[in-house]
Amino acid sequence: MQNVVLTTLTLAYPALVYWGLGRFEPRHLAVLLLALALLRAVATKQRFGWAAAAAATLLAAASWLGNNALPLKLYPVLINVTLLFVFAMSLYYPPTVIERFARLKEPELSASGVHYTRQVTQIWCGFFILNGSLALSTVLWASDAIWALYNGLIAYVLMATLMAGEWLVRQRVRKQESRRRHD
Repeated sequence: MQNVVLTTLTLAYPALVYWGLGRFEPRHLAVLLLALALLRAVATKQRFGWAAAAAATLLAAASWLGNNALPLKLYPVLINVTLLFVFAMSLYYPPTVIERFARLKEPELSASGVHYTRQVTQIWCGFFILNGSLALSTVLWASDAIWALYNGLIAYVLMATLMAGEWLVRQRVRKQESRRRHD
């Protein structure tokens, strides 16, 4: 249940902040970010999750103390940096994140499957660099409305597009691998 609440709040965060900025002082919205940080700390079982929760707590504290919206708007950037770190570290200390997901469905993943999941992990790293950079750009140079639109909708559409594209490529790769095994 807590994962559902955490995911829902994380996905809705940009819209909630945008809505709240016209109604409340930023320091009061910092409570939302603090709640996300605490939920993440409770839900996580790995060090990076605790580090992300601690960083989100620092953003909330900065927003509260300075009564400034900027730290609140940096949360999507923090999420991208955290995910980039996790995915990149898995390239150096395998198995990669994507390989772990793949092994949930196929425990006996072939060598070519491992290679493919490594490539997909690298693509996701590139995505997090690009998405995090665009998120940061909206924080620094765009209106609150553009920030909310990008971080609350466009980023999710881009992520879903990457997932769907990868799924299509994976089906093709599996079909080719299957043909090679039968030839």
